Amino acid sequence: MKILAYPLTILYFIAFGLTLLIFHPILWISHRVFGYNTLQKSVNILQFCLLRCLNILGTRFTYTNSHELPKNTPLIIVSNHQSMYDISPILWYMREVHPKFISKLELGKGIPSVSYNLRHGGSALIDRKNARQSIKAINDFSTFINEKKYAAVIFPEGTRSKNGQPKTFQRRGLQTLIKNIPDAHIVPLTINNSWKTLRYGKFPMGLGAHISLTVHKPINLATFTESTDELIDQVEQTVKQSIN
Repeated sequence: MKILAYPLTILYFIAFGLTLLIFHPILWISHRVFGYNTLQKSVNILQFCLLRCLNILGTRFTYTNSHELPKNTPLIIVSNHQSMYDISPILWYMREVHPKFISKLELGKGIPSVSYNLRHGGSALIDRKNARQSIKAINDFSTFINEKKYAAVIFPEGTRSKNGQPKTFQRRGLQTLIKNIPDAHIVPLTINNSWKTLRYGKFPMGLGAHISLTVHKPINLATFTESTDELIDQVEQTVKQSIN
């Protein structure tokens, strides 16, 4: 399998790179000429194409959601984090709620399509070395999510799990979102097996990963009567108990 992974990884990187290059001017035109709604549609198509690129590696996807996500209200999607390949499935399968991310500042430049969408699609770019800038960016991000009724996505583990084993949730970022978006519904999300795309490292990539996303029952902040710490404990347990 690892021997076969070398040529397939090369094919994947070619397809992945071409997809980002082709879509970069499409996103630019969509945004500059037609506005946010067209940009969002183009971003959604981009994510679909990126998932198809991963099919080259034999990667499969399953999205399970037995709960109706609230509409016309802001959401905070709280997920475990296993690899960079968590992002496109969330953006594609949950596209109806307009997922937006908190990303490090460095990703806001230099990556075709990805950087443009981060800068102009509503995500927050934070400088981890500048606390003042980070706080302001998250506050502005919260206001944007609250006003537009979109979904903020947060990975409270802070760093990716390289072997699928979950890390302890870091609370500050999630506490800030809960405080700033009091009308939100919390949506716990469990991701499985995306770490297997990098089981050998960045080259070659792992073959045959079955990436699954499982949406759990949303929690209405307005009707949750316990403390914020108890809420985070509950969400963390819900997310982690479905990791396999």
